[in-house]
Amino acid sequence: MSPEFPDSRPFPFGQKIAWTPDETLIRDTNLHRFMTRHGVESTEELNHRAASDPAWFWAAVFEDLGVEFRVPWTSVVDLTGGPEFPVWCVDGRMNIVDNLLDRWVRDPSTATREALRAEREDGTIRVLTFDDLNLEVSRCSNALHELGFERGDVAALFMPMTVELIVAFLAVIKSGGRILPLFSGYGAEAVRTRLDDAGARFMFVSNGFRRRGKVVGMKPVADEALDSSSVEQVVVVASVDRADVDTAMRAGRDLWWHDVVPRQDPEAPTVDTSAEDPLMIIYTSGTTGRPKGAVHTHCGFPIKGAQDMSHAMDVRPGEVMYWMSDMGWMMGPWLVFGTMLIGATMVIYEGAPDYPDIDRTWAMVERHRVTHLGLSPVFVRALMPHGADPVRRHDLSSLRAACSTGSPWDPESWRWLFANVLESRKPILNYTGGTEISGGILCGNFLTPMKPCSFSGPVPGMDADVVDESGRPVRGAVGELVIRTPWIGMTRGFLNDRERYLDSYWRKMDGLWVHGDFAAIDEDGLWYLLGRSDDTIKVAGKRVGPAEVEAVVTRLAGVAECAAIGVPDDIKGETLVVYCVPSAGAEDLADLRHAVMTRVTDALGKPLKPAGVYFASSLPKTRNAKVMRRVIRSTHLGQDPGNLTALEDPSAIDDIRNAT
Repeated sequence: MSPEFPDSRPFPFGQKIAWTPDETLIRDTNLHRFMTRHGVESTEELNHRAASDPAWFWAAVFEDLGVEFRVPWTSVVDLTGGPEFPVWCVDGRMNIVDNLLDRWVRDPSTATREALRAEREDGTIRVLTFDDLNLEVSRCSNALHELGFERGDVAALFMPMTVELIVAFLAVIKSGGRILPLFSGYGAEAVRTRLDDAGARFMFVSNGFRRRGKVVGMKPVADEALDSSSVEQVVVVASVDRADVDTAMRAGRDLWWHDVVPRQDPEAPTVDTSAEDPLMIIYTSGTTGRPKGAVHTHCGFPIKGAQDMSHAMDVRPGEVMYWMSDMGWMMGPWLVFGTMLIGATMVIYEGAPDYPDIDRTWAMVERHRVTHLGLSPVFVRALMPHGADPVRRHDLSSLRAACSTGSPWDPESWRWLFANVLESRKPILNYTGGTEISGGILCGNFLTPMKPCSFSGPVPGMDADVVDESGRPVRGAVGELVIRTPWIGMTRGFLNDRERYLDSYWRKMDGLWVHGDFAAIDEDGLWYLLGRSDDTIKVAGKRVGPAEVEAVVTRLAGVAECAAIGVPDDIKGETLVVYCVPSAGAEDLADLRHAVMTRVTDALGKPLKPAGVYFASSLPKTRNAKVMRRVIRSTHLGQDPGNLTALEDPSAIDDIRNAT
């Protein structure tokens, strides 16, 4: 079935340039140096050359990043199995830990560089150098081997963002195993389903964590999930005081981290693996059916993540990146792999980003001298009603760029961040991709002028395009975001489900990876993301993406955030409904409802006048701040909301039910 496309509308076209890099900045970037080294004069030329000769491009990336192989590859890529199933780094051998830790600790000048800065909600901070981290990872690897861990085993990670999580993450890979990152907010059924699908034998779990000052138990959730599961051995980290959370230990299965890891030898060999051996199974969120386990390899996900950081975001050795994430979201592994392969410092945080005060994030930027801050547009919209004073309390001079992902921007919140955090002189690096991508399809960069909400274009090496329902390129109109050529970070498929992988990406348009997002390219060649194509609303033949409606509504002073959905209508097919969270101080909701109706009608036309505007105290979101429109729609219609494993706060569903 051909996808349906929204009509072309003024947003995002016709905007003015908001930021332009100067020549000195451009010449000093990683990407400009890479292009100069290879005789490439523009990003357009680089993208064309990479698409026509991916083997050349990715070999050049290996050299640029200093990627070390134990046994060199004989060819960069083998496409014998078709573009859906490429084989990369043919015959090459490399455990990615060779590049994340081992090469840095060999050199005394880099061994003492900070690899990890970990902050907890209570203010506790731990700092580990590459040498410190290597010692802890080696101890954990030795503990795994003592417990019977074998090459190829799957170990689940069900933990908040703590030092022990990073140590376990790297130790499993160092030991030749496969990590299974799990969202720390999952319920028991979601955990059990993924453990069994991946065939996990081992599990690392925290007894709990603190969020907004309250203890949230994890071990009880794990215990319920582990009943009749495939897991044989569980290592439990006392992340919170054992008196504050129920931590039952099953004899013969459960062991305390502090009893088995610290006593191990601080030296351990890194197990030899093929460059194409799987190192991670990470599950993507779906609306229905069994979760999809994306399979990633040693020479895939880590290298793609590091290349995105280096080329698009200009992250350099010794710089500091903090990306708000959970390890169960792909940005968690991406942060670890990318910073460590480059030799940069990662910041992780266990807790709420606005607790105990709204300025917590800006305080962390100052405290850790963050150079690259990753956040979501939803988070920015939540901060805007508090004004710029919380930002101005802190020295943000270390910040070179803000990076964003998770949902589309609206112009007002983009401009707020640009003006108040970046002083209207540093870029917002908009970034979009996915779990199956190993990072980004599109991103901002330091070479290209930017408009509000825009992307500079494809990340180098990503042969992306925007096409109509027939697969023909479109410009100045909205179409489907597709990729034409395989890339090294592409998932090697879905675990135990080849056909679902092909159905999800390769069978919608012949020969193209269809990502499921609407996008557009404007008159100046800048790109925009406009929401999921399966979220499209069709009213009496008029199609519109929800992000376009939401960008219009959030311009109103009384609306903090909103979500647009389409609901069935006997005459029009669908009608538009908008759920809004009022801003603090919004008093007359009747007037605000009328203002929303008027604003949408004036901006998008009378056929798209909302059939209803409702006010709720919160919207259902994932932990990484994506609004779950399908949950809002099903709740509005009184239907089963389906898979809720990614939902951060179940009470948000009641907020939708009780909306006025």
